[in-house]
Amino acid sequence: MKRPTYYDERKRIINKNDKYADVKVVIKEIAEKGKWRGSYTYGYRRIIPLLEKAGYHMAETTLRRLMNELGVQPAMYNRRKNNHYSSYKGTVGKVADNLLNQTFDATSPFTVLHTDVSQVRLGDSTWAYMSVILDQATKEVLAASVSQSSNKLLIMDTLSQLEDNLPNNFNPIIHSDQGWHYQLDYYREKIDSLGLIQSMSRKGNCLDNAPMESFFHLFKVESQPEIKKYKNISQFTQFFNKYVNWHNNDRISNKTKNMSPVDYRTHVLAA
Repeated sequence: MKRPTYYDERKRIINKNDKYADVKVVIKEIAEKGKWRGSYTYGYRRIIPLLEKAGYHMAETTLRRLMNELGVQPAMYNRRKNNHYSSYKGTVGKVADNLLNQTFDATSPFTVLHTDVSQVRLGDSTWAYMSVILDQATKEVLAASVSQSSNKLLIMDTLSQLEDNLPNNFNPIIHSDQGWHYQLDYYREKIDSLGLIQSMSRKGNCLDNAPMESFFHLFKVESQPEIKKYKNISQFTQFFNKYVNWHNNDRISNKTKNMSPVDYRTHVLAA
């Protein structure tokens, strides 16, 4: 927040009878830094360590009340209206073993990756499909592709991006659900050529691929008001790419020591 804006906000908020006047200014400043396209994205769990870093300590219930008073709560998302995409069509190829078993404790970049496809409805009532590959340890999106159809081209384009972004001498696990794409030879042969080790969720168990579920959920929470503005796939693709860039370079997480995915990856590899 710029200094003039900071002091204007401070002057507006401060009340002689409000013992939380000073901390409200700090909460507001932190929340503003976490905005994406005008929407607040920082929940109380992310704000607490940043407040502590600034010298303020308070109970979660107090912080949540103050955030409510300031109007800086992150948006809520109704999963029931999500029209959840499922690419499962039964066993149409090879089903790989589940090598993770809901163990999501990777600490080193490029050791465990997750991939999935999700969908959103655009302003012209058509569907856009997003294919993403995510690093479990850093939460960094290593590859992302958008299409009007959930087809082979979408999946292969995502893998091509991964090939460009995956450093040499890394052979990570890549975990997916049992979607038909991930069972077929073209996918399995491509990941084998990249030195990846295939892992799959159990049938119908979305929690087995929870990091991907979390990413798409957050995207829809933080972007839902904007998505309906886009009338074609080209406009939405530009928007989604900007979100991925923001997610990778600006979106902090408690799980990555309050660093962005890129900063955390750099931090870990330099250690």
